[in-house]
Amino acid sequence: MAGTTSKSIVFFHPDLGIGGAERLILDAALALKSKGHKITIFTSHCDPAHCFDEARDGTLDVHVRGNTIFPATLLGRFKILFSILRQVHLLISITISGELARLKPDAFFIDQLAAGIPFLRWRWPNTRILFYCHFPDLLLVQNRSRWWKRIWRLPFDRLEGWGMKGADKIVVNSDFTKGVVEDVWPALARKKRGAQAISVVYPCVDTKDTSKDTEKGNGKVDISTADDELWQGKKMILSINRFERKKNIGLAIHAFHGLELDDRRGVRLIVAGGYDPRVEENVRYHQELVKLAESLGLRSATANNVVTALNVPDEIEILFLLSVPAQLKTMLLTAARLLVYTPANEHFGIVPLEAMLAGVPVLAADSGGPLETVLEGQTGWLRSAEDVRQWTEVMQRVLHGLSEEKLRTMGEAGKRWVRSEFSETKMADRLDEEITWMVDSPRRRVLDFADLLLGLGMAVPVVAALYVIVSRVFENMKS
Repeated sequence: MAGTTSKSIVFFHPDLGIGGAERLILDAALALKSKGHKITIFTSHCDPAHCFDEARDGTLDVHVRGNTIFPATLLGRFKILFSILRQVHLLISITISGELARLKPDAFFIDQLAAGIPFLRWRWPNTRILFYCHFPDLLLVQNRSRWWKRIWRLPFDRLEGWGMKGADKIVVNSDFTKGVVEDVWPALARKKRGAQAISVVYPCVDTKDTSKDTEKGNGKVDISTADDELWQGKKMILSINRFERKKNIGLAIHAFHGLELDDRRGVRLIVAGGYDPRVEENVRYHQELVKLAESLGLRSATANNVVTALNVPDEIEILFLLSVPAQLKTMLLTAARLLVYTPANEHFGIVPLEAMLAGVPVLAADSGGPLETVLEGQTGWLRSAEDVRQWTEVMQRVLHGLSEEKLRTMGEAGKRWVRSEFSETKMADRLDEEITWMVDSPRRRVLDFADLLLGLGMAVPVVAALYVIVSRVFENMKS
């Protein structure tokens, strides 16, 4: 029976920063821990000043390894290469040191990078591997316009598919992602029985009651009191996303600008989300959004925390909030009248769930994950990301057309929907079932002739990289 035997489950994640993938991994770890399993997380980077609370406060057992030889990038480039090298470095380090062996792992839980799966299969032949695919990495890379960039990406794309084939179980975050994975790797799609089955396990949100207090300086402030100060009685439209171009945040700004001047009076658009000053795209995209607002004649300001946000002049129409911590997010969702979720073909999207759980209707793009999470006309609206006018119309309707009773009704429907389908308990049960089934199933061979050719083609650079890693690991151990 699922969940009756405690297992040692080891997670591997490249960078435990602040983002949807990181939130999912921590939630998955917490879900399995609630089932009585022993959870250990290894990562190549975790900045205590830029991570979720559970990654730094001891709630979860997090270890940072494999970060002493290779940088994350070289002059902002070659991210995929160095991510793989850092993962291999991590795996070899904890294998040579005996740290991984002491955990006596029953299962590995890997996401984002599948490159290390062949090593784990070879070194730990009796330990099953679950790969959680947020979305195929080869489809996330947008810039392939030059022939040499296509050639550069080819071995990494093949390695991703090969690595996933080595997993004993593949789990994805939505039916949308499952369809994409089966289109990209038909061989995986054909193996629908046995250890290669692709299953959907939805991410979850914390459906438990949370504190109504939030940070202000070194003390605490009540959320309801802070709302009165911070929003100054304004109606608020909220966008929460990482500052990345693919999130299409400009759509929210254009739609907000489309409101008549009288309709914008007493309204503020707040653009909040993950922002890491180390990431060039975060910095540049924020600057682009500020310039966009200025070009449309919208007055904007940028704040880094609640204290600076409190000092924003009343006439500011767009407020950019950078690196929003969990408690500030709670404040934002408590005060919002509408959440706008702008990315098209989003793999899943956790923010709409968080908004609906807070009783906030959601306006989202009619593609990808939101098609499975937002109920049209009941918990929100789905509109084309290509039609700004449709988004403006929904904003106007929520601000001035719907009664407070109707908004409350939609909010209550959203809460019920999220609690019934996207709770921590449901995620815990599903993951526990998948891992228990995987551990109890016989392992099958995965290598075929094409895999052998790929392995031979990559043998020289891989062996060279492994030689460097092993040499440096031994040097570090001696010193």
